[in-house]
Amino acid sequence: LTGTSREQRAFQYVLAHAIPGDPHHILQTFDQWCYHCEHLSWAHAMSGRIVERVLLEQAPLRVLELGTYCGYGTVLLAQGLPPGARLYTIEGDPRHAAVAEKVIRLAGFSEETVELIVGPSEEVIPRLREKHGLMKANFVFMDHWKRCYLRDLRLLESHQLLAEGATILADNVLFPGAPHFLQYAKTCGKYHCKVHHASLEY
Repeated sequence: LTGTSREQRAFQYVLAHAIPGDPHHILQTFDQWCYHCEHLSWAHAMSGRIVERVLLEQAPLRVLELGTYCGYGTVLLAQGLPPGARLYTIEGDPRHAAVAEKVIRLAGFSEETVELIVGPSEEVIPRLREKHGLMKANFVFMDHWKRCYLRDLRLLESHQLLAEGATILADNVLFPGAPHFLQYAKTCGKYHCKVHHASLEY
C-alpha cells in the first residue's frame, strides 16, 4: 500500500531512530523493527553473537561476505574487524544493495573498509582477485541462497581465494538447510566442522 518494500521501510525506521556512526545502535534498531514491526530474514542478535565471537578469535584481515541483503550482517562483521582489515560483501539484488549501501555508510564504514559488490556470486567470485584486489580471504560468511553454498565454496577453492587456515561460517545450514554443502564440508577432508546452534530469526 505504501509503494515501498519491507527493506526500504526498515531502513527508513533505522534512519529515523538510530544514531549515525554507531554500528551497535544501528543493529539494535534493526532488531527492534524486526521484533515489533516486520520480520526480515538475516543474521540476528543470537547468531550475531556467534559471528562476533569467531571474529574476535580469528582477527581476520580479509573478510568476504556472500549475501549482503540490507547490510545487517555487513555492519555486524565490519564492527568486529581488527585495524587495517577489509571486508568485501557481495549482493545479487541491486534493490537490496541500494539499501545496504546506505546502511553501511550510515554506520560509519567507508569504501576503504567495506566494499559492496553488486552481482551474482558465481560471476563476482572469479573476478575478486583481478578486479577487486582480494588475494585470499581469511574469513568467509555465507548468508545468501542456501542452494549456492556448495557451488560458491567450490568456486572459492578453484580460484584459490581461501587463505591457509581460513574460517568459513555458513548461516542456516540446518534450516532451511544446505545439506549438500554440509555433507561436502564434513567428508571432503579439507575442513574441521563445528555446528553452532541458534534460534530462528526473531
